[in-house]
Amino acid sequence: MTPMEITEKLFASADVQYRSFQAKLMPGVDAERVIGVRTPVLRKLAKEIAREADTEAFLNDLPHRYYEENNLHAFIIGECKNYEKSVSYVDALLPYVDNWATCDQLSPKVFAKNREKLIKEIDRWLASDKTYTVRFGIEMLMSHYLDDDFHPEYLEKLTKLRSDEYYVNMMLAWFFATALAKQWNSAVTYIEERRLPVWVHNKTIQKAAESYRVTAEQKAYLKGMKIK
Repeated sequence: MTPMEITEKLFASADVQYRSFQAKLMPGVDAERVIGVRTPVLRKLAKEIAREADTEAFLNDLPHRYYEENNLHAFIIGECKNYEKSVSYVDALLPYVDNWATCDQLSPKVFAKNREKLIKEIDRWLASDKTYTVRFGIEMLMSHYLDDDFHPEYLEKLTKLRSDEYYVNMMLAWFFATALAKQWNSAVTYIEERRLPVWVHNKTIQKAAESYRVTAEQKAYLKGMKIK
């Protein structure tokens, strides 16, 4: 399937009402770049394209014009079973990611089996000057290193991260709220000692308070540490 054929298929699957809804969720993205294709349709198409012998034509056709083309690209990468190729594909796409939704849908499945290698790539992404590359790095740390592969140093790593970007700070809060749910004893000290920027600190508490994975007692304790 050529890049043009893929774009035509996306337009054939457009939902006008969904397009208006989706465009409102991403104020920084030109509405003219949103086709209006629902995520399940994109995932199904990604699986179809990933099974083809040649997916490179579309993956190399950067930058894409449409929001859904980037999301489809992310889902195709997700289907790749080769770790090194996946990293290469991610690095090629990240400079063109310009919104939180595309960033958060980029999650290669093969990363879960290569955590020892992945952590080095995460360090590189976190050091980027691009908002969504940094957000992606935080997301990968949250997705893969807060369970069996957890080390307290990962919390320290993100404590040193400072940004004026809303979408970076929101992901930082999401990360620490998830850490509170999964690694309470290690994570709560960062709240007790006020190690995070004030906005991230308070947003972390808010998100943890909204989580079903944090106990009522823990929520009450956290709320008492909100910075006013």
